[in-house]
Amino acid sequence: MNDQVQPTAVQEEDKKTGRADDASRLDIKNLPDLLTVREVADLLRVSPLTIKRWGKRGKLPAIRINSRGDRRYKKEAVLWLLGVTGEEM
Repeated sequence: MNDQVQPTAVQEEDKKTGRADDASRLDIKNLPDLLTVREVADLLRVSPLTIKRWGKRGKLPAIRINSRGDRRYKKEAVLWLLGVTGEEM
């Protein structure tokens, strides 16, 4: 007898990344001072790989933290890339 439970449509839906939902939850007015690669990618609606490439090319400089070298991005740099100034917020 097969005791494995087949995933339902709801369970399959939970496996999705939910990037559109994540992007809709980001509020430009209340961004943290440092953003992760995923947060920036969701905000700009591009791939995380694109964000990393932009960092290598100097378009969006990254701050490296911890021993793994995780990337963080300054809120001001991301807003500048979006063309948002302090007065517009």
